[in-house]
Amino acid sequence: MSEPALGVSASPHVKGGDSTPTIMWSVVASLVPVVASAIYFFGPSAALLLAASCAGALATEMCFGQRGTRRLCDGSAAITGLLLGLTLPPGLPLWMAFLGGAFGIGFGKLVYGGLGQNVFNPALLGRAFLQAAFPVAITTWPVRAESWWSLRGDNFALPLMSPATQDAFSGATPLGLMKFEQTATSSWDLVLGTTAGSLGETSGLVILVCGLYLAVRRHLEWRIPASIFCTVALLAGGLHLLDAARYPGPVFTLFSGGLMLGAVYMATDMVTSPVTHRGCWIFGAGIGLLVIVIRLWGGLSEGVMYAILLMNALVPFINRATQPRVFGAIEAEGGS
Repeated sequence: MSEPALGVSASPHVKGGDSTPTIMWSVVASLVPVVASAIYFFGPSAALLLAASCAGALATEMCFGQRGTRRLCDGSAAITGLLLGLTLPPGLPLWMAFLGGAFGIGFGKLVYGGLGQNVFNPALLGRAFLQAAFPVAITTWPVRAESWWSLRGDNFALPLMSPATQDAFSGATPLGLMKFEQTATSSWDLVLGTTAGSLGETSGLVILVCGLYLAVRRHLEWRIPASIFCTVALLAGGLHLLDAARYPGPVFTLFSGGLMLGAVYMATDMVTSPVTHRGCWIFGAGIGLLVIVIRLWGGLSEGVMYAILLMNALVPFINRATQPRVFGAIEAEGGS
């Protein structure tokens, strides 16, 4: 009886049980409560915006992605569309959301070679493009409507046409009120999400629960959000002790703006975050520090998007600096 042939293959030789599509769709499933919260708070506008951003991401992936492979159904484009939609104000025109989804996939993913090759988080890159191209629309925050069925803005504005003015119905986010008017928002309102803001800003408590689910499933590197939260809480707490009237406390800083969404879903992107444990702590601490610096001393009231994108650019250097010592290796002496 002949001996079985010896199989020779490239590493890794030990693989996890979950495939890439399994992980991606698990993340999509975890976003269902966050999406439901956004629709509950902002009505039909939230559902329309999320559908438009997902449509832009999926259409671009289908038209320009790798055809004939299973990557069109791996869930990565759906995640990009959902996360981008959750960073948008409820009154944004739908064509802008569609354009942001297309830009995020096209210039945040496909130009680098597709899934696993991108340097920056595609959803945040799409959001950064919208902020640069349409700064007024992206920073208009409608107040809550009297009826759940009412649109929160001119969602159906035609492409390249100015939306109807909403000055009488526009409000400010808790971060904007604190930064420009020194007006605090109730911590209870921040935790429950009964405030103005983007679709994903009002679901902090829900996002934490969903992030815990992903961490238990090992689909999320818990060290990254933990280091972000610890850094932000420590810095905000220290500054608050120095001048309580000028600097908000840790609870306000953690639950206001897009910090929860960014820390749990954006910063933990497996492709654009460090691969070493020590690197994850450094990466998260850097994001937390940049968030505090931009929010308190920058020209914008929010800094999560730019903090994550800047640290994405440093990930290759963090990985190189935090590589563990190879077992059995001897360090070179005298430069030899």
